[in-house]
Amino acid sequence: MSTETLKPVRTVGLLTIIAGIVLMLGGATTWFVVTDQLKAANITVAEDASSFAGKRVAGPLTALSQAAIIDKHALEAAGGKTYAELDREDPVRTTAMNAAFLRSSLFTSVVAYGVAAFAAGMGLMLALIGWALRRLAP
Repeated sequence: MSTETLKPVRTVGLLTIIAGIVLMLGGATTWFVVTDQLKAANITVAEDASSFAGKRVAGPLTALSQAAIIDKHALEAAGGKTYAELDREDPVRTTAMNAAFLRSSLFTSVVAYGVAAFAAGMGLMLALIGWALRRLAP
């Protein structure tokens, strides 16, 4: 094949490498921003948590652990009932509502970590594909 025929392959390879780098940087940036925000909140996993007890919430696993123990405490306070199951006049309903909000916030950070990891992983794959395309079309 002529170099003129392979020129588009090299161009696509370069664009794929650039897209991969952008995705990796975006994923890494998101991971570190979420970590910084969690650290700034100064949340410590409860001492009675099944894992990471006493550790600072600063990652997806500690966030999941804290969310689980919040759920356990809220259910204990509400006699095993969820927010939706409590009567509107029940004073414990506010505690259950706050627990649900806290858990949702922690789960949101876990989802953000997953998206960040996915973006970085896809970025790496794109960069490798772009490199391979450029190697095939010297």
